[in-house]
Amino acid sequence: MHCVLIYKTVADYIEKRADFREVHLAHAKKAQEDGYLILGGAYAEPADGALLIFKGEDAVEYARDFAINDPYVTNGLITAWQVRQWSVVIGTKMD
Repeated sequence: MHCVLIYKTVADYIEKRADFREVHLAHAKKAQEDGYLILGGAYAEPADGALLIFKGEDAVEYARDFAINDPYVTNGLITAWQVRQWSVVIGTKMD
Protein backbone atom coordinates (compact mmCIF):
# COMPACT_ATOMS: atom_id res chain seq x y z
CA MET A 1 0.00 0.00 0.00
CA HIS A 2 1.11 3.53 -0.77
CA CYS A 3 -0.06 6.77 0.80
CA VAL A 4 0.80 10.43 0.68
CA LEU A 5 1.20 12.87 3.51
CA ILE A 6 0.23 16.37 2.41
CA TYR A 7 1.36 19.40 4.37
CA LYS A 8 0.16 23.01 4.16
CA THR A 9 2.80 25.35 5.53
CA VAL A 10 2.87 28.75 7.22
CA ALA A 11 3.88 31.87 5.32
CA ASP A 12 7.67 32.26 5.10
CA TYR A 13 8.04 28.55 5.81
CA ILE A 14 11.49 28.32 4.19
CA GLU A 15 12.89 30.96 6.53
CA LYS A 16 11.03 29.73 9.62
CA ARG A 17 12.06 26.08 9.29
CA ALA A 18 15.78 26.70 9.92
CA ASP A 19 15.63 26.07 13.69
CA PHE A 20 13.83 22.73 13.23
CA ARG A 21 15.27 21.47 9.92
CA GLU A 22 18.00 19.23 11.34
CA VAL A 23 15.66 17.38 13.70
CA HIS A 24 12.94 17.18 11.01
CA LEU A 25 15.42 15.63 8.56
CA ALA A 26 16.54 13.13 11.23
CA HIS A 27 12.86 12.21 11.73
CA ALA A 28 12.48 11.71 7.97
CA LYS A 29 15.73 9.71 7.74
CA LYS A 30 14.44 7.31 10.40
CA ALA A 31 11.21 6.84 8.43
CA GLN A 32 13.30 6.09 5.36
CA GLU A 33 15.50 3.64 7.29
CA ASP A 34 12.35 1.97 8.65
CA GLY A 35 11.42 1.30 5.01
CA TYR A 36 8.33 3.53 4.89
CA LEU A 37 9.32 6.93 3.49
CA ILE A 38 10.07 6.77 -0.24
CA LEU A 39 10.19 10.43 -1.30
CA GLY A 40 9.52 13.74 0.37
CA GLY A 41 10.03 17.43 -0.05
CA ALA A 42 8.60 20.92 -0.07
CA TYR A 43 6.79 22.39 -3.04
CA ALA A 44 8.75 24.92 -5.07
CA GLU A 45 7.58 28.38 -6.13
CA PRO A 46 5.64 28.87 -3.97
CA ALA A 47 6.88 26.78 -1.07
CA ASP A 48 3.44 26.62 0.50
CA GLY A 49 3.33 22.93 1.26
CA ALA A 50 5.08 19.60 1.07
CA LEU A 51 4.40 16.05 -0.07
CA LEU A 52 5.77 12.83 1.35
CA ILE A 53 5.20 9.36 -0.14
CA PHE A 54 5.09 6.31 2.11
CA LYS A 55 4.73 2.59 1.41
CA GLY A 56 4.07 -0.46 3.54
CA GLU A 57 1.23 -2.61 4.84
CA ASP A 58 0.52 -0.08 7.59
CA ALA A 59 1.75 3.00 5.69
CA VAL A 60 -1.32 5.09 6.53
CA GLU A 61 -0.83 4.60 10.26
CA TYR A 62 2.91 5.16 9.97
CA ALA A 63 2.41 8.40 8.00
CA ARG A 64 -0.11 9.68 10.58
CA ASP A 65 2.32 8.93 13.40
CA PHE A 66 5.10 10.59 11.40
CA ALA A 67 3.05 13.80 11.08
CA ILE A 68 1.95 13.87 14.71
CA ASN A 69 5.58 13.62 15.82
CA ASP A 70 7.18 15.78 13.11
CA PRO A 71 9.01 18.78 14.59
CA TYR A 72 7.57 20.96 11.81
CA VAL A 73 4.07 20.04 12.99
CA THR A 74 4.75 20.23 16.71
CA ASN A 75 6.39 23.66 16.30
CA GLY A 76 3.57 25.18 14.27
CA LEU A 77 5.16 25.32 10.80
CA ILE A 78 2.42 23.11 9.36
CA THR A 79 -1.05 24.67 9.36
CA ALA A 80 -2.84 21.53 8.13
CA TRP A 81 -1.96 18.01 7.13
CA GLN A 82 -3.70 14.95 5.79
CA VAL A 83 -2.83 11.38 4.91
CA ARG A 84 -4.41 9.87 1.80
CA GLN A 85 -4.15 6.31 0.57
CA TRP A 86 -2.74 6.39 -2.96
CA SER A 87 -3.51 3.85 -5.68
CA VAL A 88 -0.51 3.61 -8.00
CA VAL A 89 -1.82 2.52 -11.41
CA ILE A 90 1.08 3.25 -13.73
CA GLY A 91 4.83 3.56 -13.39
CA THR A 92 7.11 2.04 -10.83
CA LYS A 93 5.22 1.12 -7.68
CA MET A 94 8.30 1.80 -5.56
CA ASP A 95 8.18 -1.53 -3.78
